[in-house]
Amino acid sequence: MGDAYELIRRAVLTMELLPGQPLSERGLETLAGASRTPVRAALVQLAHDGLTVRDGRGWRVAPLDLDEVRAVVEHREVVERGAVALAVERATDAELDAVQVLAQSPAEDAVTGLRDGAQFHVALARLSRNDFLAGAVDGTLTRLARTRWLEVRSGASREQARAEHLAILTAVRDRDADRAATLVREHARGTRDRLLAHLEADRLGLRSRGVAVVGVRAGTG
Repeated sequence: MGDAYELIRRAVLTMELLPGQPLSERGLETLAGASRTPVRAALVQLAHDGLTVRDGRGWRVAPLDLDEVRAVVEHREVVERGAVALAVERATDAELDAVQVLAQSPAEDAVTGLRDGAQFHVALARLSRNDFLAGAVDGTLTRLARTRWLEVRSGASREQARAEHLAILTAVRDRDADRAATLVREHARGTRDRLLAHLEADRLGLRSRGVAVVGVRAGTG
């Protein structure tokens, strides 16, 4: 399933396959260069990730859901604040050095920006020594991946995220749990506000391309 999953996932995240678009197993076999069995397995895993949904007997790319974005970001904020507080207590200097290297790496394009940003947050959460918290952070970032993709296409946005990651890491290195938690909260909320503003501003443009956008605000205006 691995290659099929990764190829279809990337097509969904980069909107080569648009939100709301019906999915043909035969077409995905061509896209992924795989047979029907790994394609079906990939679709099931992508549904678990919140990226595909059942449509009768077939499949469809999950629509962009603004209400879900808000809810997932709230969940992410609570989980990451708890994880970073534990990381302040438990992380070694050597572990922080390793995460520092990851945080300092400049993202030259949107694909690496999306990947590196997620890796930073998951790596930081793992320093809590709590696999449930790290798994929750990983899951929320997967749920937010498409909307994060819209944001990280901007070089300025990638640089801002990089600066905020380094500030959070500095607070952890200084063993300042309150400041680290505050910076995590500000980072999560800033990301949320930029994502929702981008989606709201681009809603008509997205719909003109056939992109399915749902949610309370998506139905207004």
